[in-house]
Parts: sequence; C-alpha cells; structure tokens
Amino acid sequence: MPSAKRQPREHLPLPDFCRLPALFTLLVVGALTVTVMWLAPDTRFGWRGYSVGMLFVAWLAVLVTLTLCKAQPWLQRLSGAMPYAGVWLAIVLIVIAASAVARWMDATLGMALIHGGYEQFVRDNALIAALLGAAMLRYFYVLAQWQLRLAAAARAQVAALQARIRPHFLFNSMNTVAALVRLDPDAAERTVEDLSELFRAALGEHRSGDGTLGEELNLVERYLAIEQLRLGERLRVRRELEGLPPDFPLPRLLLQPLVENAVRHGIQPRREGGEILLAGRCEQGMLWIEIANPLPEQPSPGGHGLGLDNVRQRVAYRYGARARVDAGPQGERFVVRLRLPLEAARHG
Repeated sequence: MPSAKRQPREHLPLPDFCRLPALFTLLVVGALTVTVMWLAPDTRFGWRGYSVGMLFVAWLAVLVTLTLCKAQPWLQRLSGAMPYAGVWLAIVLIVIAASAVARWMDATLGMALIHGGYEQFVRDNALIAALLGAAMLRYFYVLAQWQLRLAAAARAQVAALQARIRPHFLFNSMNTVAALVRLDPDAAERTVEDLSELFRAALGEHRSGDGTLGEELNLVERYLAIEQLRLGERLRVRRELEGLPPDFPLPRLLLQPLVENAVRHGIQPRREGGEILLAGRCEQGMLWIEIANPLPEQPSPGGHGLGLDNVRQRVAYRYGARARVDAGPQGERFVVRLRLPLEAARHG
C-alpha cells in the first residue's frame, strides 16, 4: 500500500508554486483575460476599469501563488488526482473570498469601481476562475507528464551509458597494469584504484542522480591518469579550472565521457599525440566548461556524435532552456563547451 500511495505523486506532480514561473503564468493568464474582456464589443470597461481590473488580477495572482506555495507540502500528500483537484478548489475559493472583499471595499468606500450587484460580481469571477483554473492545471499536468517522460528517457540513457564499458579501454588498462606490476608496483596499485573508481561509477554504484562538479573532475583525473600511463608523452593535458564551485550539482558521468571521446578521437589516432584542454570559469551567473582536443588527421569512425547527443539531452533536462552544449571544429581543434546556470546550485 505505501508504494501505491507514492506512485500517484510521481505520475501527477504539481508545479512548483514557490517559484516565479508559476506566478508569471497566473499573471499572464489573468492579464489576457482582463484584456479580452476590455476589448469585447459590448464591454462597459473604460481605461479606468481596465486599470482596476489589472490591479485586481495582479493581487489575485500573488495571493493564489503564496497560498498554494504554503499549501503545497500538504497537497502533495494527497493521492491520485486529488492534488490537482485541491489546487483547483483553492483557486476558486480564494477568488470568491477576494472578490467578496473587493466588492465590499468598493461599496464601503464609495469608489464605484465595480459595476453590477454583489452576488453577480462574485459569481462571475468564480466562474471565470473555475474555467481558467481548470485550463491552467491541464497545461501544468501535460507539462509535468512531458517532463516525466523526458526524465525517464534521461535515466534510460544514463543507464545505457553506465552499462557501456568500452572493451578496448578495459583491455588496454589491464595490459598497463600487467606491465607495471614488476616495473612499478606502486603505479600499478594506483592504476587499479583509479580503474575501480571508474567502474564503480560506470556500473551505477552511486545511482544515476546528481553528483558534484568536484566528484566528476576527480573521476576525469582518474581516467586521465590511466590513459597517461598508456599513452605517455603523447597525451598532454592543460588545465584551467581555477575558481570553480566544487559542490555545483552535476549529473554523474557527464564530463568523463567527453574527455574519453577527446582522448579516443583526438589523441589516440595521432602518432605525435596532442594536448587536451580542460577549462572552466564562472561568468555572468553561468558556469562555463570547455573540453578541446586536436582534430585527427583523418576523421575517426563514429566521431563524437552519440556521446554529445546524450550530454545535450541530459543537460537540457537537468538545467532547462538556459543551459547550452555547443560542439564542433574550431580551427585545428574540436571544442565542446557547456554553459550551465549557477542558480542550479541553489535549486538542485
């Protein structure tokens, strides 16, 4: 039974009424409603009535948002479709109460801003709130379902990424360890430890949720340490990572596959090797991460495409429209740039 109660909350999530998008949606819908009523051919609204209506809608939007924000933890505990029914009922009741108060104040103060009788004003506003509330909640529901499907697809891709252990990397790493056992036992032990950490992450020991930027960079360093032993002086790494927030929330296995692609497609095919750039900075509320590698003399089969598509989809799901992943040749290098909003550290 407990699992049955949790399932509806997972499949019928409420919008976050404590954040600005919900308030903005209510303001826009209310403003459009007042504008349409003002533009109707038989309207009794003038500029004064339009201004009063916009002020009333703004007050209602703030009042509804604050109320639903405070009530959201209680609403989320309801089962089935009851959270949405509770939100709809709360919107209608708040509009009825606010309309009654506004009509009483208008009559008491003699402002004559509201036309029609007391009951008619409250009834009309309640009917409008019921219709618009149902439409908005339907929009939020469809949006939530789309986000859940996107999240499921992202989790499936993470699982596929974690399950994908490149055989050639495993064999090369084990050959490196075998060669080091007699020549440098300490280096062989460090390599085994690095390899074990990589495989723990790849096999999903830490699940597929968020890690931190510091943990992901540590995983990248372990991977590069293994490849450094194999490729020697052919692999050169330039790091420009000063001032990055180590606790910034980052999906697991986001950067390591990009660095692995850089080694596989940019360093390994070149006889003379090359330099990989790992750079990062915080600027204008965004975290910028750049991974660059030299272009091979001849394109590698497969390229960077599959891994980049996975990264783009995971970044879009986790950070929203403000995040970007740009990738492509620039001069003699292939450059991948990630732009992630720093505010994710507060809402992660």
